[in-house]
Amino acid sequence: MSYAPSPRPTFDGPALIPYESVTRQLWGDEDSGEVSDWIYVSSERIHQLVFGLPPGGAFRHSPKYRTIFAADEVLYVLSGLMVIANPETGEVHRVSPGEAAFFRRDTWHHIFNMSADQLRVLELFAPPPATGASGAYSQAQPYLATPRYARAELLGRWPEDAEATKASETIRVLRGHDVSWRLHGSDQQALVGLLASTEHLTVAMLELQPGCRTDFEVRAGDESIYLIEGVLNIQFQHGEGPTWSELRPRDGFYVPIGVPHRYANFSDRPLRAIIAVAPTFDRP
Repeated sequence: MSYAPSPRPTFDGPALIPYESVTRQLWGDEDSGEVSDWIYVSSERIHQLVFGLPPGGAFRHSPKYRTIFAADEVLYVLSGLMVIANPETGEVHRVSPGEAAFFRRDTWHHIFNMSADQLRVLELFAPPPATGASGAYSQAQPYLATPRYARAELLGRWPEDAEATKASETIRVLRGHDVSWRLHGSDQQALVGLLASTEHLTVAMLELQPGCRTDFEVRAGDESIYLIEGVLNIQFQHGEGPTWSELRPRDGFYVPIGVPHRYANFSDRPLRAIIAVAPTFDRP
């Protein structure tokens, strides 16, 4: 398979992205391995997709498909067991469902499905491919010919060197105790857990109990949403008046910069979603 850039689905305004209509792509070749992509949105500011690997599947890199980009990334595991490695440093990390991996630009990464389940991972990526941060950038980087999957230098020095080793790692696993929680909204009805926030990308978990909603807010970047469980209603003000959309699990939503919007749970079950904003979260 010859190299082809990822599709870049874009929208003129706020958009519901049902799972059934998500753009599909098969990425990779015989050397790198192939991975299934479900690309939700790829605007001038943010890139959101879900990628999948079968049990025992993996993707590495090849001369045509290089896994080093000029972007900050959060990989949130939806199902399966993800093992992520930096083949340049030898780091290997184990990431379970409900946990995430975070790394910054210029980080080589390989992914393995070390489970009997389908691996599904939500990927948030900024700056996005539209800025030249993905394929074109990776092709210009020195090729990594010999991958490493262990840090042999730690033999005989572990756990004595654990603190220094952790400080030098290029990939960070975000588990429950790494999430920074806050009560959000004028009535404190929303529970928001910050996973990662840089000058390029902010990713957080949103939890809303039945009957709760957030205030109308405006972000200083494009916002993408992925619903994990429950039923999420989004009200936004765009064009002639306010409009409601309803998301089911695996659906996404795109809110362009500057559009007032709020979230609500009109169901009888809690909801959980991942929201991402790029480049910055604060109001303009």
